[in-house]
Amino acid sequence: MGGLSIWHWLIVLLVVVLIFGTKKLTNIGKDLGGAVKGFKDGMKTDADGNPVPPSSSEAAPAQQIPPRTIDAEVRKETTTKSS
Repeated sequence: MGGLSIWHWLIVLLVVVLIFGTKKLTNIGKDLGGAVKGFKDGMKTDADGNPVPPSSSEAAPAQQIPPRTIDAEVRKETTTKSS
């Protein structure tokens, strides 16, 4: 009751193949694989298209920002009630 068995998945696969056809599914797979390969290659180059050396891909420590002190005075506003 809560999960799908292997037979359910085979029926779903059969319906998908019947609807789209094997040629279209093959083209979708090739396009998806090409997109993943392009993404991986893009991650290995910088913005100019130059390869990134492995040592520079490590994260550099964040630059420290010097602390600033804000000097202020807090006054409590008093209200008087006239009778």
